Amino acid sequence: MKSKSFSAAITIGFALFAMFFGAGNTILPPIIGLFTGEDWEWALSGFSITAIIAPFLGIVAVLFSGDNFTDLANRINGKLGLILATAIILSIGPLVAIPRTAATTFEVGIVPVWSDFSPVVSSILFFSITLVLSISPSKVVDIIGMYLTPLLLLILSVLVVMGILSPIDNIVDTNIGGNEAFRRGFSEGYQTMDVLASVIYAGIIITAVKAKGFNNLKDKTKVTFMSGAVAGICLLFIYGGLVYLGATSGYEISGDLKRTELLLYISNSIIGSYGTIALSLCIALACLTTAIALVCATGTFFRDLTKGFLSYQLIVVITCVFSAFLAVNGVDSIIEYAGPFLGIIYPITLTLILYIIIFGKIVIEKVPYITAITISTVITLIQFYLALVLDTSTPKGFITSLNDTLMGIPLYNYEVPWLLPSFGGFLIALLFCKIKK
Repeated sequence: MKSKSFSAAITIGFALFAMFFGAGNTILPPIIGLFTGEDWEWALSGFSITAIIAPFLGIVAVLFSGDNFTDLANRINGKLGLILATAIILSIGPLVAIPRTAATTFEVGIVPVWSDFSPVVSSILFFSITLVLSISPSKVVDIIGMYLTPLLLLILSVLVVMGILSPIDNIVDTNIGGNEAFRRGFSEGYQTMDVLASVIYAGIIITAVKAKGFNNLKDKTKVTFMSGAVAGICLLFIYGGLVYLGATSGYEISGDLKRTELLLYISNSIIGSYGTIALSLCIALACLTTAIALVCATGTFFRDLTKGFLSYQLIVVITCVFSAFLAVNGVDSIIEYAGPFLGIIYPITLTLILYIIIFGKIVIEKVPYITAITISTVITLIQFYLALVLDTSTPKGFITSLNDTLMGIPLYNYEVPWLLPSFGGFLIALLFCKIKK
């Protein structure tokens, strides 16, 4: 039984790694290392929480609730769960993740080879292929996926190992400090969107675990945790290596610095032009398979949501056209406008995940969970409002007081000011429910 569970954990763990490690994830860690310099370990710690640990907890939360996200959402409220699920699908779908795959393909996969290629033409070609393969799913996607992930992992491993053994430059002290480095890594981890994807992907992982003969909760939990450990080790190695390569890149920080340009510079400096071409090709193909998977997920979700009123094919076409339009803006533009949106939806999803994992087996009332999520939502909306106001004008009166109050909340510097207030609200609501009974 032990050998069977170990074998299953290895197989599912690599599948979990492949699902979480989208090609877009490669462009995020290097710039974290570049900006944090000698404090890159602190940045990696923050990034690991939101990009590795939290996504795995998302799968565990679904596992403790049932077999898919619907079971998790029902622990709070069916309508609220549906709203949250819709926001998540839009995030990992046409608003952010899907257009980012095409933009990454253009900047990393095409520009290094054809520097004068049009981003508009690139976006049209990318989503034309995505549309064809999404409407008529093909084995080509499975074949690419089978060979692509190991190849991408191999190239990135070579890049990391060579970069560690022979650094491009010395690490520069950016004087950013450990707290700020941690905060930057933590918030940058939102951009992976893996927490949002995890609660959707959880059903696939749990189904795979059950398909291998692990049907009771104890066995499913054991194999899921082992699989998570396998995926987590792989992700930590790649992310940690890329953060370190960014810290030792010696790349000049400028106002128009692009994440993709930094990655290409590092790749070219370590493994040369041919290695960069190989990396570009792998990332481009990985982006394509990721886009196809996300377009299919979006089409299926909204088809089921509308009970077939909107056909799967129509939704796929709309998703591809809308994503193609946004993709032309470029990776950094997409990341910039997605930041505030993800800064709202991530804490809400994290709140649900954390409280289901901690209290899911002992608290069955829905009110405490709804209270915690409401408090997290209010605080993150206030953060969003203040960020918007402070970015456009000089704060006065009420705005200054509100900002000072928010900054005074414990853990504000670690990007989780919602954590303790939501916990307090959860306990008060739970006590109210007990008294009422």
